[in-house]
Amino acid sequence: MARWGVIIVAVYVLVALLTPLLVSAGLLPDPNAGLDNLIYATPSPAHWCGTDRLGRDVCVRTLSASGVALQVVLLALVTALVIGVPLGMVSGYLGGWVDRLLVLLMDTLYTLPVLLLSVVLAFLLGRGLPNAAAALCVVYIPQYFRVVRNQSAQVKAELYVEAARSLGAGPLWILRRYLFRNVITSVPVLLTLNAADAVLVLGGLGFLGLGLPETIPEWGGDLQQALTALPTGIWWTALYPGLAMFVLVLGLSFLGEGLESWLSGSGQAARAAR
Repeated sequence: MARWGVIIVAVYVLVALLTPLLVSAGLLPDPNAGLDNLIYATPSPAHWCGTDRLGRDVCVRTLSASGVALQVVLLALVTALVIGVPLGMVSGYLGGWVDRLLVLLMDTLYTLPVLLLSVVLAFLLGRGLPNAAAALCVVYIPQYFRVVRNQSAQVKAELYVEAARSLGAGPLWILRRYLFRNVITSVPVLLTLNAADAVLVLGGLGFLGLGLPETIPEWGGDLQQALTALPTGIWWTALYPGLAMFVLVLGLSFLGEGLESWLSGSGQAARAAR
């Protein structure tokens, strides 16, 4: 499963890197350039996936949206990780009023549905790539916090941590030396599974008109524009963006599940060896 996930994600990364180069070299048309005489052109050798309501090449827009989706999701999740992991470690280690305050704040955010919270944040921040990434970032911080906080509280009670504390080790040294090494192993699995979810949330924002501007290719926005044409039999403007989103989510899910199985198997083997 992990092997298929790696292959699918690697293909999307390769497409994201090559598409802008091919467009700039003139080998692919501009994803925003449309022609009036090519409005809703059916798939053909000239336009493999047809054209949309503005005469833009659906294939190029779908390929270009791969890079946009990966860029937004990566920026959002890395920022959420950088914020959520340290907060979870501090909360789990210190306890007391700091822990109660952070848990109350994160639980409040966590209880809200992901799409609803991202819609509210996107509406407040406005459309744009950084704003979409910020809206997704706030949504996923509580997930990293909860996982890391629970693991930090468990590691804090271990005998070697108590021994280090009794020998005069400070909180920062313990957090860096013991807690971080123990809690960071669960982050890659959560990161890949959150990435699959974030692709869908970003597509939902675009479908609702709260994601990225129309000048930036994005699967959700293209699906929203294709919705009005579907009843008239124009299927290609919705099929290819939706299919591209589905396959990427599938690949990220495979990667996350495969990583989880591999890490759990490695942990069991290490415990058996001891």
